[in-house]
Amino acid sequence: MSLLLKDRVWVMESSTAKRGVYPLHSYKLGLYRLPVKLDDPYEIESIVKGLEKTFTMDSYADRVYATYTWKEENMSDRDAKGYQSVELNITVEVVTGEVVDLIYQIFPIEKFGDPAWVKDYRKKADYNAKMIIDTILRNTVLADKLLEQYIKKEKLSEVEALNKLEDLTPLAQIVPDAKPKPREPELPKSQVKKLGQKWKGGGPKPGPIDVEFKSKMDATAEHVVADTDVTLKTWGRAGADNKIMGVWGEFVSVDFDICIADGACIDSCPVDVFEFRDFPGNPASTKKPLQIREPDCIFCLACEGVCPPVAIKIFPMS
Repeated sequence: MSLLLKDRVWVMESSTAKRGVYPLHSYKLGLYRLPVKLDDPYEIESIVKGLEKTFTMDSYADRVYATYTWKEENMSDRDAKGYQSVELNITVEVVTGEVVDLIYQIFPIEKFGDPAWVKDYRKKADYNAKMIIDTILRNTVLADKLLEQYIKKEKLSEVEALNKLEDLTPLAQIVPDAKPKPREPELPKSQVKKLGQKWKGGGPKPGPIDVEFKSKMDATAEHVVADTDVTLKTWGRAGADNKIMGVWGEFVSVDFDICIADGACIDSCPVDVFEFRDFPGNPASTKKPLQIREPDCIFCLACEGVCPPVAIKIFPMS
């Protein structure tokens, strides 16, 4: 953000206080608008929880506030005559919604009493505000959203997108475990009893795939493949943490809890039905061969025959 805000720091006045226009009273303000959506209450809460050990975090309505406090001293010896100290702070406001605004305002030093002896206050406040923003963008769900934006809109590779984000946020502090943990929504009672075999996760489920899964498992939410218009039907999926993935695909059906992601199906398919996709948190493999071109299947059964744990079953279209 130190680079993102390079040309976006202003001194101005305004009598209004609506989105995009803020009351500044001639104080220095930094504002940057990110073209990403952040309106999920869980994701907003995750930013607050993820950074509360690093900054003083607060939230109200559609806004998140991150405050950094530092101490200034007029001399190093606390016992010396004339010693003075003061705690200063700067707050970054994250305005959520269809786009994300990152804002900070530098107040006069008089706000903190009468520490006229403090040197370079505005410069330090400006630096610390940008450090907060860099830290937010590198450690929270906003990092994932920005990387997705770079990959999708600017056609960058994952490595290029990550390098761009790192270049734009050189002041970031690295905060372990600041990303949101996947939610595990409660399942309907009918689903709890019909997840298929008694397997409860913790590694690959023993094969082969149960060919009667449609009658033994409840249908679960369709999976929308990221960056495509492809949707896949699923059965027996539990929660959103990829611990119990269930069976995916109506015609090219794969029990992803059995799948060990060896890629044999990808190599054997003559029409490229499968490609590797990420499934973070899966105990067997964080990448799976996903049948994103399921309608292209020619029912040659090659993938079914080469799958080591027998996790695939092909059903001819009726």
